[in-house]
Amino acid sequence: MPDYHDDLRLAQVLADAADATTMERFKALDLQVETKPDMTPVTEADKAAEELIRGHLRRARPRDAVLGEEFGSEGSGPRRWVIDPIDGTKNYVRGVPVWATLIALMERGEGGDRPVVGVVSAPALGRRWWAAEGLGAYTGRSLSSATRLRVSGVTRLADASFAYSSLSGWEERGKLNGFLELTRACWRTRGYGDFWPYMMVAEGSVDLCAEPELSLWDMAANAVIVQEAGGRFTGLDGVPGPNSGDAAASNGLLHGPLLDHLRS
Repeated sequence: MPDYHDDLRLAQVLADAADATTMERFKALDLQVETKPDMTPVTEADKAAEELIRGHLRRARPRDAVLGEEFGSEGSGPRRWVIDPIDGTKNYVRGVPVWATLIALMERGEGGDRPVVGVVSAPALGRRWWAAEGLGAYTGRSLSSATRLRVSGVTRLADASFAYSSLSGWEERGKLNGFLELTRACWRTRGYGDFWPYMMVAEGSVDLCAEPELSLWDMAANAVIVQEAGGRFTGLDGVPGPNSGDAAASNGLLHGPLLDHLRS
């Protein structure tokens, strides 16, 4: 099995640099915000963080490709870094501390591209999560000061906590009825949103979560962290990994019922 220790250390360095950039502008009164063609906001901090990460990667991994939310795709080859400089930009703009930089390394194999390294860093929450294929998933302040993550052992939806982002996406895709049935079947539901539900699945504090529309940069880092914590991460079609354009994550024990409801 390949050794991803060096890539994981590099991802941590990239996250440190991005955190310094994003925190410097968080809650700034003169923060510059634009509207992208898809009508979502982008800030100067999104762009600065991605440019910073790309610059580091050009020096440290010049042969690797890069895909980022703000500046698209660069390079080619079997290894590709996937970046979301600020996941939760709307929260960032409004001063809500639930946002994070997502950094993943994907590697090409027989079954297609799969995430092998992931770091999710939420500096305004004082939290960071990371994982690498075969090395497990962790949370903490640094590689040397960390706690290993493990998903929950909940086996029944009636005892499960389900997290989601919003209702509108499910309604737009004609899946609202199945979504509502799932919320009724679960013990608890909460709309935490963005990266956070996936990290809570990995920690075992939430048992399942799902979103109806996502981009690769929203999912790649989350996927490897959930999987290395012992959970399952698939599309709503059940295909493993972050390549389906939507996502379902669970402790593994509840994945079948989760998909059954959301497909109905």
